[in-house]
Amino acid sequence: MSANRQVWALLGHAALTQLLTFVLRPATTYRAIELGVPASWLGVLSGSFAVVPLLLALPAGHVVDRLGERRVMFAGSLLMCVAGTLLLALGHAVPGLIAGSVVLGTAHLGAIVGQQALVANSTTSGRMDSAFGYYTFAASLGQAAGPLLIVAFGGTQAVPDTTPIFQGSIAIALVLFALTFAIRSTGAARRRAVAEDVGLRQLLRLPGLPGALLTACTVLAAVDISLVYLPALGAERGIASSLIGTLLVLRAASSMASRFFLGRLSEAVGRRRLLVLSIFGAAAGLAVAAAPAPVWLLLVAVTVAGFGLGVGQPLTMSWLAESAPPGARGRAMSLRLTGNRAGQVIIPGAIGMVAAGLGSAGVLWVTAAGLALTGTLARKLPVNHPSGR
Repeated sequence: MSANRQVWALLGHAALTQLLTFVLRPATTYRAIELGVPASWLGVLSGSFAVVPLLLALPAGHVVDRLGERRVMFAGSLLMCVAGTLLLALGHAVPGLIAGSVVLGTAHLGAIVGQQALVANSTTSGRMDSAFGYYTFAASLGQAAGPLLIVAFGGTQAVPDTTPIFQGSIAIALVLFALTFAIRSTGAARRRAVAEDVGLRQLLRLPGLPGALLTACTVLAAVDISLVYLPALGAERGIASSLIGTLLVLRAASSMASRFFLGRLSEAVGRRRLLVLSIFGAAAGLAVAAAPAPVWLLLVAVTVAGFGLGVGQPLTMSWLAESAPPGARGRAMSLRLTGNRAGQVIIPGAIGMVAAGLGSAGVLWVTAAGLALTGTLARKLPVNHPSGR
């Protein structure tokens, strides 16, 4: 199989994984609303998606290192089919929705840990930034397409018909499963002896690892916070929902642009410098967006913030991939995923408590301050990039 075919299969796998996740998660919420589930239970339903990744991320990384990326991606793709089937067959009751969400979270974990390890293990050192940039671009493309399929399958009413959404998702999951057969592993059996010698403690002692993990989870939490609090800010200030929608589209589009050109930017500026500048840019953009500002400045600020927020995830992926031994990159990626999930749970709640009483603008300002602090700490990350910067 040609290298180009392998790359396209991997990028397609990444896009379809995120597309299915961003179709099934909101569709599950809509089904719960159809069933009259109280708002308090919606949080439980949402949290059930993240429980398994928190518990199994590190073991999943170990399995990738021992058995190869394809087998874990195969399991994740198969479970994606199972998740859609469970939601279709048992989604008429809350336990069925929770079971489907748990399986979906497990499927998502297996797919992305395998994908990220495959990118790390099949890319030469000097191409890591570009490879992870394209990978995260494909994932972002899937995330953007997911909500569109809700409309395509379920209609345009306030609460769409979820049955055809689940049926369509199963069909797409079968395509994802079939695509796994076009992917080959990078020789986990040859790395097994190395993998046995590298434990979690050795990974945690890698120079700069805590800073890289903190950067990754802070940036991801800032993305989540912007998705929630920009609409809330618009509601508080009477900003039209159409403008808020435009802002969210601009944020996503600028993040995708930064990822598509990440390799060139990293070579031109240097990985560490680009990471620091992007985080400070995101902090400045969110701070300006939270302040009373004319529409044109608001559009510019959110575009700058989106561009900066798009850089953090792929750069920390490539940094970890180059820092970890070849036989332990699956665990390195899963360790990063564990930190991200923990950050998504802890950071928004902590920022909300700090900014209590300050409204949505206060939350965005505190988030901007947290990003600025993270950017300052990122200046101390060791250099492991061919450009030497």
